[in-house]
Amino acid sequence: MPSQTIQWFPGHMAKTRRLISENLSNVDIILELLDARIPLSSRNPEISRLTAGKPRIVLLNKCSLADEKKTEAFRTYLSGKDTVCIAIDCITGQGLNKIAPAMKELLHEKLARWEAKGMVGRRFRAMVLGVPNVGKSSLINKIAGGKRAKVENRPGVTLNKQWIPTSLGFDLMDMPGILWPKFEDAAVGEHLALTGAIKDDILDTESLAVILCDRLRKSYPELLATRYKLGDEPSDESISSVDLFMLIGKKRGFLISGGEINTERTAAVLLEEFRAAKIGRITLDSLPAPKPKEEG
Repeated sequence: MPSQTIQWFPGHMAKTRRLISENLSNVDIILELLDARIPLSSRNPEISRLTAGKPRIVLLNKCSLADEKKTEAFRTYLSGKDTVCIAIDCITGQGLNKIAPAMKELLHEKLARWEAKGMVGRRFRAMVLGVPNVGKSSLINKIAGGKRAKVENRPGVTLNKQWIPTSLGFDLMDMPGILWPKFEDAAVGEHLALTGAIKDDILDTESLAVILCDRLRKSYPELLATRYKLGDEPSDESISSVDLFMLIGKKRGFLISGGEINTERTAAVLLEEFRAAKIGRITLDSLPAPKPKEEG
């Protein structure tokens, strides 16, 4: 990935880390949003470190765009002690009705203590965290009713914390998106860029589209071939991913003078159609390989 994608709002990242630490004692539970298409790549390890010890609901957002079987596998993988994982979609509303019951279950001991003290009706407080453009503001607006949080389909819109009441018996603290200062794994940065968590205007979109071709030909060759009428080309190892990208431009008729492929337009369409699930329901991340059991 181009080096400039790594330096993304460094000042805002430091501010967000500070906001999380300063406000953690004011919340009962963490709502951590991940992109269902890249559950691991969109999970900033800094968030888990900063919020250690708090009950957590992990929300796999945009699940209607992701591979259903992989989403279910990740839902199981990401669930655990004091953690519930739910597949949701903030556009369709899928899974949102499971959040409040899961919250009450995770916080049932605290709820019992409140009731024993006569604090009936006290509202839970949840901190909403995730990387930029994962859907935090859309989630809040969906469950709070109306446009309470500013929403745009680009990263970096929410820059300060906001408290938002909901009709479900809890209040939400919206926080700015937190992207890590640098990526240890290049694939993480690539996947974030492919799904739109990193601004397109600082990227080489043609290179990014070639990376997408490479990912899709390995994991979803049939979907790629069907969408762009490529026949058996995605499975042909003698054809490079660059050649495949150029073939898509040719098939779509994206030509300029002299019959050359309009690579800029080809890249824009390929990325847009992936993000809108027009190619199909795709998950780029894979579950980690299970660790071998120690003999003894």
